[in-house]
Amino acid sequence: MKKKKEKLNPAKQWAKFIVVLILYLLFLYWVKSWWGLLVVPFIFDVYITKKIKWQWWKEEEGPVKWVMSWVDALVFALVAVYFINLFFFQNYVIPSSSLERSLLTGDYLFVSKVSYGPRIPETPLTMPLTQHTLPVFECKSYISWPHWDYRRVSGLGKVEQNDIVVFNYPAGDTICNRMEYQTEYYSLCYRLGYQAWPNHPDPNEMDSLQRYRYFESVYGLGRRLILDHFTDFNGVSTRPTDRRENYVKRCVGLPGQTLQIKNRIVYTDGKANKEPDNVQYTYYVKLKQRLPEELLQDLGISMESLMSLNQLGFMPLTQHAVDVLSARKDLVESITINTDADELDIYPQNGNMHWTRDNYGPVWIPAKGKSVKLTLDNLPIYERCIRAYEGNQLEVTDDGRILINGKEAHEYTFKLDYYWMMGDNRHNSADSRYWGFVPEDHIVGKPIFIWWSSDPDRHGLGGVRWSRLFQLVDNIK
Repeated sequence: MKKKKEKLNPAKQWAKFIVVLILYLLFLYWVKSWWGLLVVPFIFDVYITKKIKWQWWKEEEGPVKWVMSWVDALVFALVAVYFINLFFFQNYVIPSSSLERSLLTGDYLFVSKVSYGPRIPETPLTMPLTQHTLPVFECKSYISWPHWDYRRVSGLGKVEQNDIVVFNYPAGDTICNRMEYQTEYYSLCYRLGYQAWPNHPDPNEMDSLQRYRYFESVYGLGRRLILDHFTDFNGVSTRPTDRRENYVKRCVGLPGQTLQIKNRIVYTDGKANKEPDNVQYTYYVKLKQRLPEELLQDLGISMESLMSLNQLGFMPLTQHAVDVLSARKDLVESITINTDADELDIYPQNGNMHWTRDNYGPVWIPAKGKSVKLTLDNLPIYERCIRAYEGNQLEVTDDGRILINGKEAHEYTFKLDYYWMMGDNRHNSADSRYWGFVPEDHIVGKPIFIWWSSDPDRHGLGGVRWSRLFQLVDNIK
């Protein structure tokens, strides 16, 4: 037996409609998307005319009503979560040790989208609570069409120097689908190219054009090897900007600044940047006997940090940890900072700048509306910005001329702002030193506080880091 319709109070319904309409119009004004006005007649119908039976199933009896009530609740929850995550905040968990000891593996962050302004989604049709892959099914969690151009809504501020920032991984636009190679396509091409060309010539003995062509050949050789063994890598895919992996690092360089690293210290515009209080470097520790587990815990040396280095005796240490271990003559024979300097993986991989993770640059960070003179020597630094991030066609002719969109170019004016990101665990962080600039359209948000923290090396309540709960990220300097 169907229930009688409940009689509604017209004044109350009009009041609800007016409040919802005002809030909705304010939201449309904020995002500057007036296409949303098409929704207003439906809002009017929900509260006033009620011509459409939005919840027809409430008049039914039996299993249909029960099932549809759950479907209605689930759809509402997913839409609400999608809307909140998109425009206001989302959760993020620290997956690796690249920011230790500032942010730890197992820290869960409340990330504000309004701090820098939320982005209008480039791929709006996506499953809430997923980044790019559906769990279990291991397929894309988004539909590539429609694809909207980058646009950011006004926020509370801009990225400041030394802010900890969540962003989409720039080199994650092209991936090998096999899990262990995801987001490693470009560096993998160069590594495979070098391996397949064991007696390669010395680029230092080449002129600028020869050197540019040489690195093109190395990359092309590695790319062909991947294509020739396509099934081994389970194919190659591309991802839109907002579907790339989320990374979190510290912004140490802003648009328009000139950045240089000298003996591990970051300089911007010639001025030394303050190192984070808990900055870590890798040291070789020669032991007399094994360090007690209690001491490792007191010094914040995690098993994940030790295992990621994969070398016995090498440890990521803060200055405080170095001082403590140096004083333990009963346990430690010597401590020496690791000065290994591998150039092959350093950005730009096609530039052979002889820069290392501890001595890098100087490099000018591109700024919107600012221009840089282009030469074959500095082109590798800015090529990815011009070609991949700003969508231009770029080629170098056989006589050494640089062509952008078919026209000879002696300089280039950037359309976006760019940032330089680094981890506080300086010797164990894949950051801008390895994959370059972070464009403004990759910026996701600003972590505000740690809402949960659990030590992956310990289980149960004993692994909860109670002292870190609700700690403000801005207080982590």
